[in-house]
Amino acid sequence: MHDFYKERGLEVPKPAVPQPVPSSKGKTKKVLESVFRIPPELDMSFPKELFKEKGGAEKKETVIFIRDKNSHGQEVSGYIDYAHRLKTEDFEVYFAGKRRLLPRPTDMSFYNWDSHIALCNSSPNYQVIADHPEGLLFKYKRDRKILNVDPKANPGDNSTRIPIQTELYTHAVLYDHVSRRKT
Repeated sequence: MHDFYKERGLEVPKPAVPQPVPSSKGKTKKVLESVFRIPPELDMSFPKELFKEKGGAEKKETVIFIRDKNSHGQEVSGYIDYAHRLKTEDFEVYFAGKRRLLPRPTDMSFYNWDSHIALCNSSPNYQVIADHPEGLLFKYKRDRKILNVDPKANPGDNSTRIPIQTELYTHAVLYDHVSRRKT
């Protein structure tokens, strides 16, 4: 995870410290703050700047895999097109720690482990290939390269898999794909 921040020229965040939160019974609980928190000295343009083109013809896109329990206690997992969600949703609530980022039925892939509902949706950046013998694949529309999300396989050309160790989610992985094709 440290490499993720260093590659982008950012300061590595310090581990979250449990903060006391008053409960209804008078006892205090300790709650961890969000890992996806922006330092106060940075404005909200930071997430958008993170994935802008570097060096002219190079563009980095990220797919986020999250597996965790939703507010109903159901285990859900899915793949999120980070650039698309940044454009369609206000991420300030996630960076401030007010809400947790979870997959939605409108994301590229969504699975509810309790109700066995599985949904796939192509995004403006990725085409979902759900019926491939190798499993779930995503084709980046800009350069037509395949992103393989199988943890035992190579993620593909110009792609890297970054597992995230966090107590905030059951399982979290970032897939970075670098496109060198100009638009």
